[in-house]
Amino acid sequence: MKITTIGLDIAKSVFHLFAVNKMGRFVKKKQLRRKQVLATMAKIEPCLIVMEACGGAHYWAREFIALGHQVKLIAPQYVKPYVKGNKNDYNDAEAIAEAAQRPSMRFVPIKSVERQDVQNVHCQRERIKKERTALVNQVRGLLAEYGVVINKGIGAVRRDLPEILEDADNGLTALARACFAELLEELRVLDERFAQCEQRIKLMNQDNEICQRLDEILGIGPVIASATYAAAGDGKDFVNGRHFSAWLGLVPGQHSSGGKTVLLGISKRGNVYLRTLFIHGARAVLRHSANKTDRFSRWAQAILVRRGHNKACVAVANKMARMAWVIMAKGETYRVAT
Repeated sequence: MKITTIGLDIAKSVFHLFAVNKMGRFVKKKQLRRKQVLATMAKIEPCLIVMEACGGAHYWAREFIALGHQVKLIAPQYVKPYVKGNKNDYNDAEAIAEAAQRPSMRFVPIKSVERQDVQNVHCQRERIKKERTALVNQVRGLLAEYGVVINKGIGAVRRDLPEILEDADNGLTALARACFAELLEELRVLDERFAQCEQRIKLMNQDNEICQRLDEILGIGPVIASATYAAAGDGKDFVNGRHFSAWLGLVPGQHSSGGKTVLLGISKRGNVYLRTLFIHGARAVLRHSANKTDRFSRWAQAILVRRGHNKACVAVANKMARMAWVIMAKGETYRVAT
């Protein structure tokens, strides 16, 4: 019987394949070692291969597409309800194949190598930022043990720590000064690496027409533009702007029953990093919109007065995401509405 759909449970070394026909009936299942996967898929007639969206899934998707197969990725939380019996790799693969046949199933966009490169840079940038924040907090905490207090913020540590090391009357021992000097040098190294990531993002944006158009939206700079491109590509995997905004978790959650609609706070689903960036961008819009007269700025200020700062940030971020989808998917350029 001809295979039409394959559920593939991927892992580091051992993969499990579960194949069904067009009626959804079982055809074959097989365990594969990593080096056997591509050779096995090359022997199978073109069909639909479905995997959970996890580490390595985008790489395998591109490889299977190159072999002539159609590939789809499913978020793991949408596969779990279809697991029957006890959990094992074959049951997981069967559940993936079953979930893929549901007409209303939602799938994850497959990233190109270029988009994964951009995402890689953003991951490095975020990790360096967290390391730098942790380092600064440690410096402030350790200095407090010696009776030396520095204000909050990375800038305060950059400014005050060299002066503290040069002050001979602050009670620091020679060993403590040596340790803090090493921490100061580590901070400078992290600053340099962070600046390199920022510069790399700007250079990537110069060669990307979508990022350049996104960069023109109020509240969206090079970092948000490139992160949006890495996550959503050209935006055509989303039906409309609200779909993209919901994918980012910027729409209300819902807990309705018995005909009574109950809306909660934002759902916080999807890409946490990108949602955070959009909300930070919204804060910048609110901060600078007070003295502007364009329609977007007036609307943002009205929301701020009516709903308060936090809700206004989310509302502005939601609108920014919808505008970003139009810019990506429709090929439009941002025009300020007066």
